[in-house]
Amino acid sequence: MTSESYLNPVSRRRVWLVLAGVLLGMLLAALDQTVVGTAMPRIIAELRGLEHYAWVFTAYMLASTVTVPIYGKLSDIYGRRRFFLLGMGIFLLGSALSGLSQTMTQLIVFRAVQGLGAGALFPIALAIVGDLLPPAERGKWQGVFAAVWGLTAIVGPTMGGWITDHWGWRWAFYVNMPVGAVALLAAGLTIPGRLSRRPHTIDYLGAATLIAGTVPLLLALSWAGIEYPWRSLQIVGLLALAAALLVSFVLVELRAAEPVVNPRLFLSRIYTLSVMAGFFMAVGMFGTILYLPLFIQGVLGHTATSSGAVLTPMMLGFVASSVIGGQLMARTGRYKVLAIGSVALAAVGMLLLSRMTPQTTSGEVVRNMVVTGLGIGTTMSLFTIVVQNAFPMQVLGEVTAGLVFFRSIGGTLGAAILGSVLTNRFTSAFATNLPEPVRQRLTPEQLGLLRDPQALVSVEALARLREAFGQLGPAGLQLVDQVLLALRLSLSSAITELFTVGAIFLGLALLVTAAIPEIPLRQARGAAVTSAMAGEAEVPSSEPVGRGQVRPPGGSWDD
Repeated sequence: MTSESYLNPVSRRRVWLVLAGVLLGMLLAALDQTVVGTAMPRIIAELRGLEHYAWVFTAYMLASTVTVPIYGKLSDIYGRRRFFLLGMGIFLLGSALSGLSQTMTQLIVFRAVQGLGAGALFPIALAIVGDLLPPAERGKWQGVFAAVWGLTAIVGPTMGGWITDHWGWRWAFYVNMPVGAVALLAAGLTIPGRLSRRPHTIDYLGAATLIAGTVPLLLALSWAGIEYPWRSLQIVGLLALAAALLVSFVLVELRAAEPVVNPRLFLSRIYTLSVMAGFFMAVGMFGTILYLPLFIQGVLGHTATSSGAVLTPMMLGFVASSVIGGQLMARTGRYKVLAIGSVALAAVGMLLLSRMTPQTTSGEVVRNMVVTGLGIGTTMSLFTIVVQNAFPMQVLGEVTAGLVFFRSIGGTLGAAILGSVLTNRFTSAFATNLPEPVRQRLTPEQLGLLRDPQALVSVEALARLREAFGQLGPAGLQLVDQVLLALRLSLSSAITELFTVGAIFLGLALLVTAAIPEIPLRQARGAAVTSAMAGEAEVPSSEPVGRGQVRPPGGSWDD
């Protein structure tokens, strides 16, 4: 049964109800990511785990990324509803457990549980749209889905800050429960149990080797220079193990009937360079989104609510430039100049962020974020269109999923790398910035209290610090002020160094983008809409492969 044949027994009202349920499911996962990001500084202040800051996001992203292709194929075989509901159920379980966390280790594990559920929501939501609507109508709803992401990106940070300031950080997770209950009810009542399906071969071995190779790589990047020296046996061993397993993954994928990630796609120069550019952009983007709230709260001294509000202009720039960039490509049929200009603008924004100090004003932070957001926003859709334009319709889903997959891996690795840089830099900077007379007055226990800059983001932690220093007599309060200044300077230099690293990755993305060949975007009967976006043009398997294009073994794109 084809997707279009399924439309006959379904009324238009039922279609709207189904899509409303799907949108609620996507809203659940999208809102969680932005709300939790603003609450993170308060979380590490209470649970005391700056060195594990990035792992809260890394665990979520890793779990969601590697399960996306598996959920997609399972839903093709057994139907959409059961796995969409299963994903929401697992996600809500992870949310509840995250709110109950007593240690950073527990929070990391429970965020991974959330990620296992989130991996089902996005691919199945897009598949349900394809099942219910003909191609001519899918674009409208994909625009609605993008609007949901834009709305949560704008509202989520401020909401997360307000919830953290007034209800406590645990409610950043508990708030998912009422939204999830409505989404579960709507999806369960509206999504049909069986949609279109065709036989698939699930690449379990490929998924297993991918997970097995990625986990030790992330562990090595997170522990290097913190738990163990870079040249230690533990780090070198983990990197060697990761390399061996990832090579095994490639070999498995070359033999798989339906690989999780098809290595043959990299025969295309456009695909390879676009994947690399998206990967580097993801690393740079996480340098902004992940750590800016910590800078605003810990260095500039703002509340969680105001730090969330400061993120809003970047998200507005992000959404606006994505829409405008797509329109420019559709009207001109060209992408090379737009791609280079957007990546360069993002790199400039990251460099501006790297120059911030404790004296930076909120207005300057907003300016820097707007510049960065305007640059990054265009690239999120641009590289997708570039890749889709280089391939025929029969493989658009595969190449688009591959691009998103590697972008997610880039964000995951970026979070781990930048987390390692943050901890290393803060430790060394604090050792330099803490005056020697102060150091000599402190006991080892008091120095231990300063391992995390929690006193900068938590009233309770600051009170504990003042109480501990009060034991030193009248001079204790003066020491507290000097310690706080050293903490603020150290955290500032550590975070801005992250932005410098992010700017380097964006510079690499700029070099790669400049090397991407330009194929004029295919037009649909002269209309100002690219064929890659409209889906009205194909490259028949009998025609020569154009520059930057690739054909699979056997010369056929047929399923």
